[in-house]
Amino acid sequence: MEERGKKLNMFNIFCLGLGGAIGSGIFILLGYGIQYTGRSIVLVCVCGCLFMLLAYMYNVMMSSMFVFKGGDYSQKALLFNPLMTGFSAGMTLINGMAMSSYALGIVSYIAAVFPSVGAYTRPVAVLLMTLFFASSVGGSRFITILENIMTIVLIASIALFVIFGLPQVKAGYFSDSDGGFFHGSFGGFISALAIMGWACQGTTMAPVSMVAVTKKPKRTIPVAILWITLALAVVYGTMSIVAAGVLPYSKVAGANLSATAKAIFPTNIYILFVLGGGVCAIATSLLGGIAMLRYPLMQIAEDGWLPPAFKKETPSGYPWVTQLTFYLISVLPIILGFSLDSIVSLVMIPSMVMNVYLNLACITLPKRYPEQWKKCALRMPIPVFNVVCVLSAVCAGIVAVNLFKDLKGMDMIAAIVVLAFCFGFSLIRLKSKAVKKEDLKRNKETIITQALADENE
Repeated sequence: MEERGKKLNMFNIFCLGLGGAIGSGIFILLGYGIQYTGRSIVLVCVCGCLFMLLAYMYNVMMSSMFVFKGGDYSQKALLFNPLMTGFSAGMTLINGMAMSSYALGIVSYIAAVFPSVGAYTRPVAVLLMTLFFASSVGGSRFITILENIMTIVLIASIALFVIFGLPQVKAGYFSDSDGGFFHGSFGGFISALAIMGWACQGTTMAPVSMVAVTKKPKRTIPVAILWITLALAVVYGTMSIVAAGVLPYSKVAGANLSATAKAIFPTNIYILFVLGGGVCAIATSLLGGIAMLRYPLMQIAEDGWLPPAFKKETPSGYPWVTQLTFYLISVLPIILGFSLDSIVSLVMIPSMVMNVYLNLACITLPKRYPEQWKKCALRMPIPVFNVVCVLSAVCAGIVAVNLFKDLKGMDMIAAIVVLAFCFGFSLIRLKSKAVKKEDLKRNKETIITQALADENE
């Protein structure tokens, strides 16, 4: 059924995309980035936004060629072979682990105001996860209301952080040897770039999901993504200057933004920033993740990647088996004692492995769909396009390799287990004929047929 009403323009997509891109990652991970590279974190944040845009270049290029109502999901379905389709389904399950990083991040901010909470980090994080998952029973409208309120508080908090903080940045920011530029040499810079990828990666997802309701989407979406990326680089760059430039390196390395906030704000505003800004920033991502992953999980159950039991619902339509599994996966890293940065790595590594494949697969698009390539808003000489695709795959690969390299002991083993699970999950479901290759092929044909029919240029 076609959605009626006024189509979204460039400004609408820009606001939607920038709001979706600014989130919990900067509040959770900025201190870890500073720990790796010192005050050159400002370069990491600016370059990181552009770097992660390249890592997700398949989103941009495919949006300039096709009108996919299914957004990123349809893009992946068109590019993946059967094995990688199953890998993606397994990765949807693994994404639940990212929710635990949000719960741990919320606890770290609460502990900044109430230090005694820090001694009970794991049980409080599990309690928070339980409460947030329970809120999803209330339906999407309830979650949307909470999201809107917290997003307003988040934006106000970031503005206060920059306005209060920039005048207090110490002289000698660019020359001070205490955690100065390239504190951890070039290797530290790359490690910071990899870990900050989590915060800088959200510039493409929201715009791509809005293709079907956008004016001239094959031009509007890619161009809006470029503007969103530049705006995010400015926002994160200014935040990182404040975070790294007000206090000595030893005070902010590995710490969240509450350390700097305490130094720049009066007490009342500090508490408001920590409990309002920090907690709301992370809570919006947690609530959004619970809401957004619910439907892909239901879809992979419908497609046969999960056993039939996962289709069970309550009389009101709540998919209780799917959500219970999602909840258990989400609390597992907390119970096992994984650190916050390790959890991010466990989720990001397989995501970047997928992106390597997706970016390289884009090389085949001009030959497979010559008419769409002729009308591509970002059309370029084929050799240049091939170089862009390879470079984008390399960017995704650099993130994956560096995140893996910086893991320690059991965390590194866990990353290998996660990758093995995603591939093994796919192989087992395909071998057992729970998912048939013929059905996947038909799904691809349906997606491209619908995309070509829905072109509105």
